[in-house]
Amino acid sequence: MSQGPLIATIKQLILHLGLVLLLYPSASQAYVWILIDTDNSVLKVMNHNQVIDSMEDISLGRGGVTDLHIKGDDKTPRGEFSIIRINHDSKFHTFFEINYPTTYHAQLALDQGIIDKNTYTKIRLQQNTSGTAPRNTKLGAYLGIHGIGNGDIEVHQAFNWTNGCVALTNEQITQLSKWLKIGTKVVIE
Repeated sequence: MSQGPLIATIKQLILHLGLVLLLYPSASQAYVWILIDTDNSVLKVMNHNQVIDSMEDISLGRGGVTDLHIKGDDKTPRGEFSIIRINHDSKFHTFFEINYPTTYHAQLALDQGIIDKNTYTKIRLQQNTSGTAPRNTKLGAYLGIHGIGNGDIEVHQAFNWTNGCVALTNEQITQLSKWLKIGTKVVIE
């Protein structure tokens, strides 16, 4: 029994797949994610565990970094998130919203008595069905990664100035835009 035609077909498929990946590199970017190193004020674009781009001198929340952001505390929350919305017409140049609060954050808030069981359930259900969270809880919302818009670059370089978001220069957020899409994983640590 000859396997010649089958092997030739497999070789053609492999060659075709290789050409597709060369012509459409985004197909090979399925494991791109964002790592935000709050200790060193660096945002890293990762492909698996390899750094493929890096942006320094990012700004964080003026209240510092925390495990649990509470509406109005101006703190950047640690955790694992996903990009849920992209606004290219933002007053901050471009805004990539993350899915804060996650179920993990809601559990922390419930355990600490910050939210009640009904609010926890509402957050958990909405996260499980749509990947988003209610925007009207004590934990706040509208957190993400953005540029500075018409803000002062000197303030950005000198201070952590946001209400809990991660801010980059407008040039950096434009550079980052090529890597981000809805669903991209964002880890803030």
